[in-house]
Amino acid sequence: MKISVVGAGSWGTAFARMTAINGNETFLWARRKEQVDSIRREKQNEEYLPGFTLPEDNFIITNDLEAVVSHPETLFMAVPSFAMRDMAKKVNRELLNPDINVVSLAKGLEKDTFKPMSTILSEELSVERIFALSGPSHAEEVALGYPTAVVLAGDLNFGKVLQKELTTSYFRVYLKRDIKGVEYCGAMKNIIAISTGLAQGLGFGDNAMGTLIARGLAELIRFGNVLNLKKQTFFGLAGVGDLVATCASKHSRNRSFGYRVGQGESIEAISDDMNMIVEGRRATKIFYELGREKGIELPITESLYRVLYRGRDPMAEVERLMNRETKIENI
Repeated sequence: MKISVVGAGSWGTAFARMTAINGNETFLWARRKEQVDSIRREKQNEEYLPGFTLPEDNFIITNDLEAVVSHPETLFMAVPSFAMRDMAKKVNRELLNPDINVVSLAKGLEKDTFKPMSTILSEELSVERIFALSGPSHAEEVALGYPTAVVLAGDLNFGKVLQKELTTSYFRVYLKRDIKGVEYCGAMKNIIAISTGLAQGLGFGDNAMGTLIARGLAELIRFGNVLNLKKQTFFGLAGVGDLVATCASKHSRNRSFGYRVGQGESIEAISDDMNMIVEGRRATKIFYELGREKGIELPITESLYRVLYRGRDPMAEVERLMNRETKIENI
């Protein structure tokens, strides 16, 4: 299969590397020419995925968007959620074949509209088949060839073709129709990952982490119920699977961001220092506003919002959460 990946961050690079190793002719698009030159020279993406040599025979890195978009049978969009609409418009101007598959690899919502990435792509691209791929899939572990399972959401008939092409001995792809549910899980779990990291940065242990994961899942499901999303999705790879991996992993940039906030570093200093986008920071504001609009109770999200956007003391928010009115546990 001919594959193109738009976005040469850690996940886009790891994904393109995997598809090329799996025998697919793969193009990877990077925005900056200096990054392209560096990758060509060093045979690896030292900026975002250092230490992993990229294939030479069937792997092409370029900043020529026209070449990347005109090449594939399947186009993977691996840009951050805040850049997805603008990038989709640029892609559409170069799109010659409307009969391609387009797959979002991003995990976030659009800030002002609260729309998931598949909706944005469907609005901006002249194509029929749009998918979302999500699940516990840290770029570093995929690059290492560690066992990974993900879910590809969208049309099941065409999805079966992609499933077969993408599945390897260490990368297993499941199918699901519930594309919106998969995307909302992928966006909201990052909020809980920041909260978990923050708790660990404050010095709390496994009890706090387990509590945040369980009650964070309850917030995901509560949110999904209001939006009429399928509850089953939240207990699958895009929900529980990704939630646990993102909250517990040393590779998680959202968890790392939260940890540093809990250690007392300023949010601005952390953001300036980190080389990658922390999707959960934006998601916190988006889901806070959406929760208030829809009347959804999201206590963890609301507390994190007050820390990140209102300058509240994290310990004060812990006390607020722990001293809320007692209730029966519901999922």
